[in-house]
Amino acid sequence: MKYRGKISKELKNNLAASLRNGAVGIFPTDTIYGIVASAFSSQGVRRIYRLRKRNPRKPFIILISSPRDLAKFGVQPLARQRRIMNAVWPGPTSLIFAISSGKFDHLMRGEGSLAFRVPKPVWLRDFLSASGPLVAPSANWEGKEPSRNVREARKYFGDKVDFYVSRGNLISAPSTLVSLVHEPKILREGASSLKGLIK
Repeated sequence: MKYRGKISKELKNNLAASLRNGAVGIFPTDTIYGIVASAFSSQGVRRIYRLRKRNPRKPFIILISSPRDLAKFGVQPLARQRRIMNAVWPGPTSLIFAISSGKFDHLMRGEGSLAFRVPKPVWLRDFLSASGPLVAPSANWEGKEPSRNVREARKYFGDKVDFYVSRGNLISAPSTLVSLVHEPKILREGASSLKGLIK
């Protein structure tokens, strides 16, 4: 299935339900096109690892609709972590938190932590409210160029995903990645500048 343009309420609900039931699709994020699945679907997550030819020890970034969703993963941010969260979310910065629950082993891949992002576009946060948290790595094979549009994504994944959602060309840097597991540390410079916020 392929969809273009604005996501209607009916389409949003249908896609969200499909994702909650284990579907995998190509979807526009706040930065670039992602290949997405429910973070709570171990089946969907496994499919993405296979489709992306991804190193099985590397976790994915998880898109959430608001900081409140962190509680679903057992994360209770400290005051210093909240200061950074409030400064960068919503926006193109992904924050890594320590995770203690073994129920998320299918996401952590032995790391003991997960990265989360609250995207800025209202329509995307609205979709995440319906779908629940989504893993959303870039829509490409590992080590290859990210897809700028659905046509390029099809070259990677063909009919092996359940749906494609198009919003034209998306050309952006990936999100900035910051670890909050110990002292705040920038692991990847990306679409947002944290100058003066994290030393």
